[in-house]
Formats: sequence, C-alpha cells, structure tokens
Amino acid sequence: MGCFEERFILPMSLFFSRRNANTPAIPERLDLAAGPVPITVRRNPRAKRLILRLAPGGTGIVVTAPKKVPARAIAEFLERHRGWVEERVARAPARIVAVDGGTIPFRGGQLRLIQASERRASRFEIVDGVTHLFVGGEPEHFSRRVIEALKREARHDLQARVDCHAATVGLRPRAMALKDTKSRWGSCTIDRRLAFSWRIVMAPPEVLDYLVAHEVAHFREMNHGPAFWALCRELCPGMDHGKNWLKRHGAGLHAVAFEGTLK
Repeated sequence: MGCFEERFILPMSLFFSRRNANTPAIPERLDLAAGPVPITVRRNPRAKRLILRLAPGGTGIVVTAPKKVPARAIAEFLERHRGWVEERVARAPARIVAVDGGTIPFRGGQLRLIQASERRASRFEIVDGVTHLFVGGEPEHFSRRVIEALKREARHDLQARVDCHAATVGLRPRAMALKDTKSRWGSCTIDRRLAFSWRIVMAPPEVLDYLVAHEVAHFREMNHGPAFWALCRELCPGMDHGKNWLKRHGAGLHAVAFEGTLK
C-alpha cells in the first residue's frame, strides 16, 4: 500500500569518479513548465541504486540515494529524467488548501469549512444537504482545529471497523494510533499495534473498511500470501474496490494541504 516509485539504475562508473569529488550541491528545486518543484534527497546506506518518485500529492520530488553517490551523479540523474518528472507532475492531483469557505473531501463526499463566529467546540452540521464543519476558536488556529476534528471522526470510524473485524478473527489490537504518513495508509506490528493515516476519513467508508480489514488480517497472517488475501476478502468482500480506489485516488487525499502546516 506504499507510494508509486520508478527505479532507474545508475552506471557504477559515476559512483566512484574522482572528478565528481568537488561538485556543486544538489539543487533545491527542479524548474519545470508548471513551476518549481522542491527536491528532497534521502541518503540510505542500504540503497544500491537511485530511486526517483513524486511525493504524495505531487508536492515535490524525492530521490533515495546510496550514501556515497556524488552530488553530480544525482544532479545528472534528475536532469536525465526531467521528462518523467514533468509528466508525473502534470498528472498529479490539484492541490486543495483547507481554508475558511473552502471544501475538502470527507467520507467520499465534500466538507465545507466555515470559521464559526462563536468561540465554541467545532461541530459538524448538514446545511441544505451539504456537510459543514463549523470551526470554533480563533481564526489563527483554523487549520489545527480542522485537523483535530478530522482526526476525531477518523478515530471514531476506524475504531468501529477495527472492533468489527477484530471480533471476526478473534483477536484484539494492543493499540491504535493515528498518523499523517506519506508512504502507507496503515500498518500492523507483530504484537497487533495498529496505525492508520487519519486522512483515510476523507475516502468513501467502504475504502476505510478495506484498509482496516487489510491491517486486521495481519493479526492472523503477517505476510501478503494467499492465506492473507483470502482472510482479507472474507473480512471485506469488496476489497478489490477499496484497494483500487486507493491506488487511483489516494494521492488526492495527500494533496489536501492545511495552512500553517504547509511544507
């Protein structure tokens, strides 16, 4: 359930060429037709090749590089695959910023965000058939309070499905944490500690159900073998829809940005 990657193997001669020893630093951004895109380079001592991918939501470029690859090799690698980056950035979902009066995805529909005039707890209401979140508190805390409200709803929805699927497999989770992970939607440790991205509350409920079924199935099968997928399908007969939805639309949920938390 990780992010999409494309891998490009770099000629080994570029790893060790002495002429690369004093090259300029890797650029902080790549200037594209659509505008500048920030570059993040992650050095991984276990990596054996350069890996290029688009950050979730198309917010930047991430290069994973072996520890000793010179800056020049990384810069040339980026330039050589500029066309790939251009194509991926053009296909990335449009960024949505959660602001007063704006809308963001929520449970497969839309959520209108409104700064409430009164200083009270944030609340959800349906107005003319549209779900609204009236955000209490000071305007400068608007984004933080929106995130807090989404996390509360995510915990409620996730807990309900965890309880249901855990009862089916006959095992209880040790804990459940909410995170804002970029590389995976959920995880399960061998001692049944669950973690989920709270952004899943923006997806349709059946997609959230598939995600929970996937992680709870790991209570019995800590792998992705045939027995795991059979159990996952038993817990969630519509798992194919949920799995495919996340592949096609998951990046759009990462494209929702919150003022004050933009990177």
